[in-house]
Amino acid sequence: MNGSQILLEMFKKYKVEYVFGLPGETTIGWYKEWIQHPEIQHILVRDVRSAAYMAEAYAKVTHKPGVCEGPSPGASYLLPGVIEAFKASVPLLVFTSDVPFNMEYRNMLTGYNQTALFESVTKATFLVTKARDLPFILRRAFRLAVTGKPGPVHIRIPADVFGEEAPVDDLYAQDMFIHYPGHRYIANPDQALRALQILIEAKAPLMICGQGVHHSQAYDEVRELVERLQIPVGTTMTGKGCVSDDCQWHIGVIGARGGVSLSNKFVEDADVIFFVGTNTDSAGTNAWSLPKPSSDKIFIQLDISEAEVGNNYPVSIALVGDVKSTLGYMLRHLNDLKNSFDRRWSLRDIQKVKEYRKQLLHTKEKREELPLNPLNIMEEVQSYLTRMRDNILIVVDPGVGCIYSSALLSNSKEGLWYIAGYSIGALGYAVPAAVGAWLGNKNNTIIVLTGDGSFGFVAGELETLYRLNANIKILLFRNDGFGWIRAEEKFGYNLSCPFATEFSPIDYAAIASGFGIKSYKPTSFSEFCHALKESLINPGPSLIEILVLSEDEFVPPVPKWVAAARNAGIENVIY
Repeated sequence: MNGSQILLEMFKKYKVEYVFGLPGETTIGWYKEWIQHPEIQHILVRDVRSAAYMAEAYAKVTHKPGVCEGPSPGASYLLPGVIEAFKASVPLLVFTSDVPFNMEYRNMLTGYNQTALFESVTKATFLVTKARDLPFILRRAFRLAVTGKPGPVHIRIPADVFGEEAPVDDLYAQDMFIHYPGHRYIANPDQALRALQILIEAKAPLMICGQGVHHSQAYDEVRELVERLQIPVGTTMTGKGCVSDDCQWHIGVIGARGGVSLSNKFVEDADVIFFVGTNTDSAGTNAWSLPKPSSDKIFIQLDISEAEVGNNYPVSIALVGDVKSTLGYMLRHLNDLKNSFDRRWSLRDIQKVKEYRKQLLHTKEKREELPLNPLNIMEEVQSYLTRMRDNILIVVDPGVGCIYSSALLSNSKEGLWYIAGYSIGALGYAVPAAVGAWLGNKNNTIIVLTGDGSFGFVAGELETLYRLNANIKILLFRNDGFGWIRAEEKFGYNLSCPFATEFSPIDYAAIASGFGIKSYKPTSFSEFCHALKESLINPGPSLIEILVLSEDEFVPPVPKWVAAARNAGIENVIY
């Protein structure tokens, strides 16, 4: 067999359905054989950056490693998505083709040291110099990607390896590493029981769950633990959905990217905080001020990564292990411990938070004329989310689409119904990620909440949506600038006028129409409601361009912005 045949046979054994990529001369040798394997569908992208984002979202939805590929001149374009996956602990297999081994030193066109480029943002990077090594390297790559702290693995293949003939007698997969987590292990049992005892004895314990709960699929364990221990539970923005909103102890998103005043007050007042599957990043903790590491609180942290446990907070108990397995162990031993509680908070206190979020969403300030109120848009989206809860998946970009939806959208469905590329927070994530999420489960209708700033990065992928006839509905919030940066300049740095944030008004609906996408450009809130209804009824892609108030005009729940806006006498503040 030649290298291309070996590679494709290994893909079949690892049940790879889709590979996201873009062609180049160094990859044509692979494509020559790929034509004979239509069961492994190549998804052509219009920008190599999109391939990694598609693979990342596909991995989140399917719990299988996402696979993407790029040619040697496009290898560096994959990095934004690879970095997002690396920081978000999402398993990817990232293939880059290359000029023949060592030809980069002779200045062969497109050749450079790809390995050095990827080694700091992947779990491992492999240079394949012999076709016969491919089965071994593929097994190692899958195993590394899905075990321990999941993440991307890079495989660099010189063009001549695709055509190289080699005898092969080890074409087999390790089935336990087709999905993630590839292996589950329990944190130190004695420490887990100590943590349980502290939670039982606490007056005001709080659990904060991150995206690690999604990765571990520990939904049942989290819910049972908070209900049996009577503990309020909040999530980070990337953990949104890991606790359903009909859980009576759920207080919603906390922190600086979706936390509101009442939910964040729980963090301030807790005496014990149990971090579960969260890396305690700046967004989820309001730059490590919520909670303060120097407070007299007791901190417990459970995470698959030994690097993250106790990284930002002085934990009394460090639990390194799989979330589902470790919480399951704690639950099995719960009846062995004293099981009476003296709690400061009751269900009535939790209900106040739920009601407050509803009040913020269902604002009485209905703005019929342009620019529209973002909350009115979210309220309308919520109405469909409530009716179609099992068939809608929300994918968001930073900015208007993210911050209001993170704080206010809710779903009684438990699991991954809300996807945000907010481990890095780069612009241009949502549209390509929506493609990967839809291919991961075509029963879903994908609603993309993006802005004109993000859309400028990925407009070309409208052709991909059209070609695939993907059931993706893009709500494009237009404010003719980088609104988030404009608000940060105003409220974070006290700039009197915006700098490098404005751009010309563009007819985005016309652009979408040029790509063959059904588009709408409502001139009132009523027209928007009609457009959204029609869009969701009809299959296939669509785009709705919505002129909205910018973040510096209608201030979202970002604590430092809220404080600055109120000091400046601005009334349009959500917190």
